[in-house]
Amino acid sequence: MAKGSFKVGDEVVITATVRKRVTEDRVAVLIPSYNQPHSIVDTTPGISSGQKVDLIGEVTRVDESTVTVSGEHLGITVSRDAVRRRSS
Repeated sequence: MAKGSFKVGDEVVITATVRKRVTEDRVAVLIPSYNQPHSIVDTTPGISSGQKVDLIGEVTRVDESTVTVSGEHLGITVSRDAVRRRSS
């Protein structure tokens, strides 16, 4: 399968960047090509702005330029470049 080629059901990873802690158990993250605010549950002590976190989900829709990924922290549509296949 070519790089950037995904199908429904593939398990994928999106690497997000921590922006700031929002509450005791949530952090705001920047997700590549997703131009909306997003936060995730994360109680990791000492997590800091700029730190990278991997968000794992399953592909639920694919079109020419975007992929929709759903999972515990996700339900978003991003460009194909923002997603990589999760290695076993």
